[in-house]
Amino acid sequence: MRHQKAGRRLNMTTAHRNAMFRNMVTSLFRSRRIETTDTRAKELRQVADRMITFAKRGDLHARRNVLRVISDKKVVSELFDTIAPAFADRNGGYTRIIKHGRRHGDNAPMSVVELVGLEPKIEELEERVEKKKKRKEEKEKEMQEQLARMEAEAAEEEEKKEK
Repeated sequence: MRHQKAGRRLNMTTAHRNAMFRNMVTSLFRSRRIETTDTRAKELRQVADRMITFAKRGDLHARRNVLRVISDKKVVSELFDTIAPAFADRNGGYTRIIKHGRRHGDNAPMSVVELVGLEPKIEELEERVEKKKKRKEEKEKEMQEQLARMEAEAAEEEEKKEK
């Protein structure tokens, strides 16, 4: 046993633990909701609340402090531009932990961690998917048109060579 804390066994090094929470908080801000174990959810809440508090300050030093933890610049800009202003009138309690049941493999208690008031809306997610589909279809159509033009040009060149 490496370290005993509050009656539970922690089997990971500090660096691994910090990396795990950095990834979890990045995922939380990206998708607004994640599923994890109860213990991790309770500790994740502290990290997430701290990042939102920094983002509410909004100055350069706060942004640099957040970038120490969250390495994805898109997530950081989303945190500063959309998430923090949504919590401007709130003094804490930015996350909600909902007990979710138990994991099948090891029967660990599971929870869902989500940002209060910023739950991902189904319509919003569907709109994103539709936009991606439209862009993909447009690109495919452009590629097909370009391919058809190239084939027509090649056929014309062959006809000229034959004459």
